[in-house]
Amino acid sequence: MHSLLSATVSSLVLVLGACSAQDGVAAADRSVAPSPVPAPFAITEVASFNEPWAMAFLPDGRLLVTEKAGQLRLLEPGGHVGTITGVPRVSYGGQGGMGDIVVHPGFAKNKLVYISYVEADGSGKRGAVVARATLDFTGNGDGALSDLSVVWRQQPKIDGGGHFGHRIAFGQDGKLWISSGERQQFDPAQDMGGNLGKIIRLNDDGSVPNDNPFASQGGVAAQVWSLGHRNPLGIAFDGDGRLWEIEMGPRGGDEFNLIERGRNYGWPIVSNGDHYDGRNIPDHSTAPQFEAPRISWTPVIAPGDFIIYSGDEFPAWKGNAFAAGLASQALVRIEFDGTNAREAARYDMGKRIREVEQGPKGDLWLLEDGIGARLLKLSDPSAREPGSEAAASN
Repeated sequence: MHSLLSATVSSLVLVLGACSAQDGVAAADRSVAPSPVPAPFAITEVASFNEPWAMAFLPDGRLLVTEKAGQLRLLEPGGHVGTITGVPRVSYGGQGGMGDIVVHPGFAKNKLVYISYVEADGSGKRGAVVARATLDFTGNGDGALSDLSVVWRQQPKIDGGGHFGHRIAFGQDGKLWISSGERQQFDPAQDMGGNLGKIIRLNDDGSVPNDNPFASQGGVAAQVWSLGHRNPLGIAFDGDGRLWEIEMGPRGGDEFNLIERGRNYGWPIVSNGDHYDGRNIPDHSTAPQFEAPRISWTPVIAPGDFIIYSGDEFPAWKGNAFAAGLASQALVRIEFDGTNAREAARYDMGKRIREVEQGPKGDLWLLEDGIGARLLKLSDPSAREPGSEAAASN
């Protein structure tokens, strides 16, 4: 087990330079990445974790954080970091381990949380799992999961340690949405006999809605909402109920997709990137039967996750998306125009960013990637420096 996280709240607030929104550059199908600009935020270092992967705010403002090796942490508003017991055993290694966490929309009444993680079978083959459990608190800053039950599994399990996907979201209709990676196996993304390389839609108990596009096929195909995905690492709904997805491409060709019912997004038949060994993959433009990404990044940003912002801390950015950049070490801001999207700005964070979330007060919270990764709170610097010309909405 990794050493316990540091729970000391830092009083240091770094106010970085502001930038104009005009400094951002649209990134659709670019061969040269936009230049990162200084982050226009007041940045507070809150805590640190070991290989954090996801976070979710509870209705009372406390924060749940997963760590890949199999820990679930609870951050109190005052800075204390506790531990949640009762988590399932995970298969840790490569890209596998503890993954995403979301809070049920009815948590105030049912106390349910959903977690994703990787499990192994008796032969060592691995796959992602989504489970739900009841969360109770012990009163000393810790908590416990109980009545844990698996609601979904990747099928089939295979060897290897990559492309699990396993991001989770709830839709406005209360349905449970899951992103499932193709496990670095390419062809399963087009195979309706399994659920790899797909976006999944379920009822909150794991049963299949009757109105899914492939429900009449039965089996795992009935779970599928869309197919042809490589490594989908973020799913979120905009204010109009549209589902968006962010996906790691191969060598080039990271994608930001509008997910539509029953559509095929082309992997591995088409991609705006190429294989790592240099072999060409036909672009989306060569095969119009497949849905093309609304944004394609070459060089890649290596997305970790994204949100669609709805807060008041940065009113000019309400309705924008914010994507966590791993290789790009950036926070990427995306603007929408109906069903189209463009990269508006890329803010240099100086570290690999794994996860971004919106806080209860509308500020942005980031998790860095790796051992000793920091949890950062990003707020409007003008609120801290009334006389400053730096404003996050500039």
